[in-house]
This record gives sequence, C-alpha cells and structure tokens, in this order.
Amino acid sequence: MEFKEAQTEIEVLRQKLRYYGEKYYTEDISEISDFEYDALYRRLEVLEGEFPELATEDSPTQKVGGAIYNTFAPVTHEVPLESLHDSFSEEELREFDRRVRETVANPEYVVEPKFDGLSVALEYVDGLFVRGSTRGDGVTGEDVTENIRTIRTVPKKLKEPIPYLEVRGEVYMSDASFEKLCERQELLEEKPFKNPRNAAAGSLRQKDPKITAGRGLDIFVFNVQRLRGEELTRHDQSLERLKQLGFSVPPLYLKTEDMEKVLAFIQEIGEKRGSFEYPIDGAVVKVNDFLQREELGSTAKFPRWAEAFKYPPEEKETVLVDIEINVGRTGVLTPTGRFEPVTLAGTTVSRATLHNQDFIAEKDIRIGSRVVLRKAGEIIPEVVAVLSNPEDSIPFLLPEICPSCGEAVSRLEGEAAVRCVNPQCPAQLLRHLIHFASRDAMDIDGLGPAILEQLLAEGLVASPADLYLLQADRLKDLERFGKKSAENLVNSLDKSKSADLYRLVYALGIPHIGAKAAKILCSAYPTMDELMQAQEEEIAQIEGFGGIMAKEVAEFFSKESAKALIARLRELGVNMRTEQQRKGSALAGSTFVLTGTLPTMSRKEASELIELHGGKVTSSVSKKTSYVLAGEEAGSKLTKANELGVPVLSEADLLQMVEE
Repeated sequence: MEFKEAQTEIEVLRQKLRYYGEKYYTEDISEISDFEYDALYRRLEVLEGEFPELATEDSPTQKVGGAIYNTFAPVTHEVPLESLHDSFSEEELREFDRRVRETVANPEYVVEPKFDGLSVALEYVDGLFVRGSTRGDGVTGEDVTENIRTIRTVPKKLKEPIPYLEVRGEVYMSDASFEKLCERQELLEEKPFKNPRNAAAGSLRQKDPKITAGRGLDIFVFNVQRLRGEELTRHDQSLERLKQLGFSVPPLYLKTEDMEKVLAFIQEIGEKRGSFEYPIDGAVVKVNDFLQREELGSTAKFPRWAEAFKYPPEEKETVLVDIEINVGRTGVLTPTGRFEPVTLAGTTVSRATLHNQDFIAEKDIRIGSRVVLRKAGEIIPEVVAVLSNPEDSIPFLLPEICPSCGEAVSRLEGEAAVRCVNPQCPAQLLRHLIHFASRDAMDIDGLGPAILEQLLAEGLVASPADLYLLQADRLKDLERFGKKSAENLVNSLDKSKSADLYRLVYALGIPHIGAKAAKILCSAYPTMDELMQAQEEEIAQIEGFGGIMAKEVAEFFSKESAKALIARLRELGVNMRTEQQRKGSALAGSTFVLTGTLPTMSRKEASELIELHGGKVTSSVSKKTSYVLAGEEAGSKLTKANELGVPVLSEADLLQMVEE
C-alpha cells in the first residue's frame, strides 16, 4: 500500500472508531457489533504497524476506551483500570505466550471467562464499602457509589475488617434480567437496549438509584487493585481470598503452565457460553505471579501480562416459515419471523424481529427464504442475510388493514413505520393505558402496568375513559388491592381529571406528539374544541411543528373513534381546557439551553418557567441559542456556549429576568 493511501484509510478508521467508541462508552449505544468494531480496530493496528510514522498519541489504539459523564463526580484511579489487548486466533495467543516467556521464566497462567458488562472499582475501609466508581478512561472514572449499593451481590461489609481494599469487577445484567427489561421497554414502546452490556451501563448511570435497583444488576469481582494489611502474591490466591471476604468471583477458572491446556480451556468456555446465565464475549489469560506481572509491565494502553480472546459471533442457516404481525401501543405494525428452530449461542432460536417494511425489502425477505441468523450481543436473534428464495415466492408486504381492529393503516412519507391510528384498537389497549396513566401524561399514581393488566383481565377496563368509572368498592376485593389502596387509586383518578389540557393531549398517544409538542399545541389552541377543529395547514404554521406532526394531529382528531373517546372523557369530567396561561412575555423570542444541576429548581420546573414567560427551551447549543442556563456540574453544553460566546445565566439571573 502507498503512503498516501494508508494515510487516508488510517484517518477514516480513526474517525469511525472514535464515533462508535463515543456511542458505546458514553451513550451506551452499540451501532455496530463488537465483532465489526474489533475488525476496524485490528485493521488500524496493522496499518499503524506498517506505517509507524503515521502513529499518533491520540489514536484509538493508544487510548483506553471510555469517557466520564458530567452527571457524576470524577474519581481518580490510583492504580489505572487498564483495558486488555484482544486476540482472535490460537496463533495470536501463542504469540502472547512467546512474548511473556521472553521476559519471565516458566510463567503460570490463570484463564477466566471475559464478562460483558461495565468495569468498576470498589473501595473498602476497615471492611466497609465506601466508594464505587466506573472505569471511565482508565485513569478517571465516575462516582456511582449509591447506585452500586443497590446491587445485591456487592458486599456492604466484608467478612473481615481489612484496613483498606480496592477491587475491580464487572457489573453485568443476566440474560433473564435483560429479557425482562426488554419486555417492559417493548410494552412501554421505549427503545430497547441492544445488548446486556449497554443495559448494564445505562442502568448503573441512572441519576435515581431506585431505577438502578429495579434493573437486576449483578457483579463478578476478579482483581485486587490495592490492599493494605496483608500481602498476596498470586492471582489464584487473590481470587480465593476475595471469595472468603464475601465477593462473587468468576465461577470457573483454570490455573496451568501448559499453553495447550490454556487453549483447550478457552475452547471449552466458548462451547459452554450459551449455557451461562450471564453474558460473556471471550476469555482472559493472565500471568498468575504478581512479581512476574511487575517485571512484564504495561504498554501505554495494555498490561503485557494479560490477553483477552474474543469469540466470533455464531451464525446458523435456517428457513423462514411465517411472518407474524404485532401491533404496539402507538399502533406500529411490527413483523416477527418464525423460523425452523436452530441452536445459537447455546439456546434454541425460532423467532426474530424483522423490524419494518424497509428492512424486509432491503434484504428481500420472503416466506420460505433461506436465511443466516445470529444473535446480536449474544442475546437478540437477527437476520444477517438471505441466501436464497423459493422460485414461487413473492415479496412480502405488510397488510393495509390492522390485523387487530380492521381499520386502515397508514405510512407517512419519510417514516419506516406502518401504523394503525385507531386509539381504541384492542391490540394497543394495554400499552395505551400505561401511557395514558404515565407521569408526563395524566399522572395517575398507583396505576402501573401490573394493575392495568389486572383490570383488563377482570374486564373492568376497555378504554381510557373506563378508568374514570372504577369504584373503590369493586376494586378492594381484587388481588393487590385493599380498602385503602382502592380508595387511593380512585382519588388519584379524580385528581387527574383536572390535569392541564396538554397532559390529556399527550396521553391520547398521537404519533409524533410528545409532552413538549402537546404543550406547544395547547398554547395555540387552549380548548379541546378549538384543537379538534384546527386544520392541518393551520397546525403546520405553529413554530416547532412540521408537516408530519400537523398531519398526525389532524388525522387523529378526524377519526370517529377519537371523537367518541374524547366525548366520553368530557362527560366523565375530564378537563378540556388549558388552565395555565402565559404569565408574560419577558422571555419572548429567547431560546434557552439547560445544563447542570440548579440550586432550587429541577430542569423541568425551569423549562416550565421559561415557557410560561414566552421563552423556548431546546436541547443543543448553537449560534442561535440566546442563553445557556447553567448549574453545578455543567458539562459540554457550557463549554460549547463559552466557545460560541453565548451568554451563560445562573438560576438567580433567570429569576431576575422574569421579575423584571
């Protein structure tokens, strides 16, 4: 390869790796598989090796993956939490062994599974847990102590009062917890996490520890980082000691001097990985003796005494038997493929989502297609490719009629989704009721998914309007209810009747209309009657609205089913007017971006105050931003505001502007 050509490819690879790395480590989003990311990374390593003059200190090959959020306080790791160099073949593992033996004599290895989660450090003083932090960039992480306290298997008090101990472990989400979380996200029409690793990372970084506590996180501890009060000399010794102190350590590992046994054990772990209840993506080989580790040392990024082996994703061929159509809360029709069963990563797979019509058309998926399946993140089955189609097969098209209620479905220009817009469609009812009762909608306390499922099963509810017919005397005899809880729910329902109009509009579940859009809509049309009579062209003229949103609103209110629902809600006493009128225009024409933690107000309260006085709140800083409202631990938005010269306000500045 020519120098110029290599230079261009290296730059492209670095840009891609930085982008995917930022998404993965900072936003907990996997846009490509680990296998695809690793392939890009290895290609960059090869090119930088062939053209060392093009190697730079800021290359992704020289930096530990990860970054710190501004949400949590920073923690400096006295002993860095290094990442591991990856191997993908026996030859590469043998090369690792050769390099080790060049430096130390007769090395002994410990082989463990490589857990796929979020790396953390736990600190103990006199046997008591005092701090937990994420790896971050290896040197600086985030203080997530309160969230880690919610993990059942993290000992809060060790079995012995060790003066000081810092350990490293991997917080993970079990397959069962991940599937449960995905089911709930699907029920709530939320975008599900793509794999357990992202789910674990996203759960550990929640601002509210109660959310973390409900996610079923777990941990394996596998390294001693720092220790005072006693001395350990070997890794296997440290694992046994950690187990004695009350930690969950890797449930299987091998100690051996024989590289052939190392390779055989790695293969054994790979064959068993589908039977584990937790996600693993490889195996780790570590030099056992700590003095030999010191002698081997580290590169700028990796320890020379350890190597990770990454398993490739398993793929299998099968045949698509049928395509089922499911209807979600917002009416989206989702096609699900039924396949001849195959075993993938240790489990039997016979179903996989086909996403939408565009996905089906792009891969030319048909009933009878011979396809390649794999598990994304070792959990979620997906179609990789179509190998062949039967001669008599025809392209598959989603139905034009909703399979649940029989009303016509629609697909807006520029949208992948095909949806049923009948708000009383039976298939959408549970999801619609959950949304209707949610905090940003009608905010009906005590009416969660489990209670709603129970009410549906008892035949007490067939529409959101039916919620307002519930009586305490009938509810108190149901499971999960007593006299007091039944009365509390009825009181919550009565209270919700007086909710502002924008909450009701949001609760109706109009496609593309979130809580903020509903508020803007109700500022323009302060009564339900005005809103129902508004024309699509008029709605499209509202600032912040576009043609698609306007079309959705107009089409929704034109349906007889929507009119009937609103009429019933009106009869039952639900408010149909905007109660909160604008108090003034002190902030009219000004656009605000909020960042950090304010002294006395939440961001939601600050946003409402700004909008109440004519201002507008957006999420990103640009040259068009009028002000940035910044609190403690303000992050990149504050930095960008300073770079662009955007004025920065405190909470006190905002209150003064409103008063004036």
